Amino acid sequence: MIDPAELMRLAIEVCREGLAKGQSPFGCAIAQGDRIISRTHNTVALTTDITAHAEVNAIRAANLEIDNIFLEGAVVATTCEPCPMCMAALHWARVDTVYFGATIADAESAGFNELTLPAEELLARGGSQLKLIGEMRRDECRQLFDEWLANPKRTVY
Repeated sequence: MIDPAELMRLAIEVCREGLAKGQSPFGCAIAQGDRIISRTHNTVALTTDITAHAEVNAIRAANLEIDNIFLEGAVVATTCEPCPMCMAALHWARVDTVYFGATIADAESAGFNELTLPAEELLARGGSQLKLIGEMRRDECRQLFDEWLANPKRTVY
């Protein structure tokens, strides 16, 4: 099994690739067993698709990689606490565990229009069995917001 801290490092790395393209500061990596099955960043502005969050993009890529809509046993690392849309998609994809770095409050303080419904509360209210582990490498993930804000090529989000 891939070490969750290493998976988060890959999510941070791919987030920075997105930042270099002017995209928003969100990255996600998914592993199944010892295999990385996707790693991608937010492409909302690039694709003019409001649903193209890092987690949704990573789920789509992982589904194609394994030719299955379900990602059972998969472990996810995402640089920010998933929004309700992404958390629901991760639940429906049947991933096992999600690790996140920065919080919804961190994203909101960087200027993002967040729904302030914590992912943990959404999972509890919905009866999900998905395991959620927060604030992994939080300082590094919060730094991504500062890098985005300092980037003259950034897109408005």
